[in-house]
Amino acid sequence: MKTIRIRKFTILSLFLILTLPWVFYVAAHFIETKTVRLGMDDSQKENVESTIRLIETNTDKWTDPAWQEQLSRQLEKMNMDVSILSDSNQEIFRTDSEREPSFKRAEHFSIIQDDQVLGRVAMYQANSKVTQMLAAFVGLLSAFVIVGYAIRRYILIPLEKTSHCARQISEGDLDVQLPSSRITEIAEVHDGFKVMVDGLNESFQKQVELDDERRFVIAAVAHDLRTPLFALRGYLDGLEKGIANSPDKMAKYLAVCKEKSAQLDRLVEELFTFTKTEYLDVELKENTVDLPLVLQKSIDSLTPSARKKHISIIVDHFGEDCVIMGDSHLLERAMSNLLDNAVRHTPCYGKVFVQCFKDGNKVIFTVQDTGEGFSSEDLQRVFEPLYRGEASRNRSTGGVGLGLTISKKIMRRHGGDLVVDNHSDGGALLRGWIPSHG
Repeated sequence: MKTIRIRKFTILSLFLILTLPWVFYVAAHFIETKTVRLGMDDSQKENVESTIRLIETNTDKWTDPAWQEQLSRQLEKMNMDVSILSDSNQEIFRTDSEREPSFKRAEHFSIIQDDQVLGRVAMYQANSKVTQMLAAFVGLLSAFVIVGYAIRRYILIPLEKTSHCARQISEGDLDVQLPSSRITEIAEVHDGFKVMVDGLNESFQKQVELDDERRFVIAAVAHDLRTPLFALRGYLDGLEKGIANSPDKMAKYLAVCKEKSAQLDRLVEELFTFTKTEYLDVELKENTVDLPLVLQKSIDSLTPSARKKHISIIVDHFGEDCVIMGDSHLLERAMSNLLDNAVRHTPCYGKVFVQCFKDGNKVIFTVQDTGEGFSSEDLQRVFEPLYRGEASRNRSTGGVGLGLTISKKIMRRHGGDLVVDNHSDGGALLRGWIPSHG
């Protein structure tokens, strides 16, 4: 919709108020006089003078019908009337007795000859000024009506509706019908309100989704915590009641308790990290980070777990100048999650391959394992919080379904991303990138 600036609208309104009365004035004058000239020109003045001479020099013909007809035709062309009276004020001749005298402008003079008054003449010309002034007043009223209508329709009503919408929004009702206007400034306010309402709707929707996700996370984590806690309590009760009555049994019970406590610690740590990356606006402690060094630390921390399954973690390639700006603690957490996921889903005597290299302005890393890889559903949902594929639903693996979610969020917090796929040689392939430093 084409709009107009309020300054331009004001100028056009003033122009209309000043112009329309003048148009009506000129139109009324034209209808009355058949000319757009507001005064008499030289030819009209000459016609008036010739008519006066015609009357003065033909006093003997005032009663002659032929002369009266000639005079009437001449006066009709001039849009004038005449009234000729005798010296005793008796009417001798009148051209048009039906015209209203209030709308005439009279010019009176007497015909004197030899110091004797022969008669009196009254010439009437249409008093167009009265009609013109009335027309101008009507034009002024019309201009005010038009401008008032435009102001109400394009300014007052939209502002009233906008005010009503603002009150609705303040009360939490975002289902508002914002008014439109041809005034640019009001249209800009309309667009601003629309952006605000869309933003609030999106924010409320996101808030609802976050609340649903929080409830889901709390319920799922509570469920996952219950299993190791139940097992831990059972084995501790067994120790307390003396069920483990031999050194071997006691060692087994203690090993299970230690394993369950470690599992609980891992679950709590993953939940804490997920909460920081998802719900808290945590400021990154950015420093210059050598990403291969971070990967090597994660490899060293996962090596004992890999040895238990006789899994080899192989550094396929670590390139030079793989320096980035980031939070080393969060990055190490992300890499550890990726390697832990690979180790847990790689069968015994399998292999995990790790790469890191620079490609243009990106530092790219990959983690590949020789496990079963991702199913088609896994590829679509693997980054959803608390999602665990069928192969990993057994809680004995220790996974709560937050590791990959946390890693992806950490990559995005650093301006990069993380994707998953299946390698052509088999097994899962996780590939991520972060902008390089310098």
